[in-house]
Amino acid sequence: MVPKLWNETIEEHRKAVREAVMDATAALVAHHGLAAVTMSRIAEDTGIGRATLYKYFPDVQAIVLAWHERQILSHLGYLAEVRDRTGAGARLAAVLEAYALILHEHEGTVDTATLHRGEHVGRAQHQLANFVTDLIAEGAHAGEVRDDIAADELARYCLHALTAATGFPTREAVHRLVQVTLDGVRPTR
Repeated sequence: MVPKLWNETIEEHRKAVREAVMDATAALVAHHGLAAVTMSRIAEDTGIGRATLYKYFPDVQAIVLAWHERQILSHLGYLAEVRDRTGAGARLAAVLEAYALILHEHEGTVDTATLHRGEHVGRAQHQLANFVTDLIAEGAHAGEVRDDIAADELARYCLHALTAATGFPTREAVHRLVQVTLDGVRPTR
């Protein structure tokens, strides 16, 4: 439900309304699928009028894309948290594991072809590639990651390899995929 304006600034209220709309849309998509979601249903579930809803978003696709961008940013924030709470020697493994599990757990929840057309996805992929490249460079400097291949190439290898996690049936299979991926970036002895 949309929060009341009693003790908030106008900007805080607008942000809260946008969040409530995206939350309601996500719930509708999860329960009924993307095709069943309408502006009328979103307005009903958030408790605002359709005219008000159209002041915030022009259509359902705009809402879903905004929600997806919020999800992606949340995932990137989570990966940064994983990095920051993990010791230097284990950062790459922890982040790759977390990333693979995100892919595994979110597979098939929404029509991803529609969602991945947004500019926000390209920006997020670039940010993620830079993030993993930095971790690989850190690992190479410490002697834990091979240094005979450029860090950005190894980052792309890792990220592409881990996309296979979306089709894996179990978390255990995802863990094995991460280990195989890490084996590919370890220094050769």
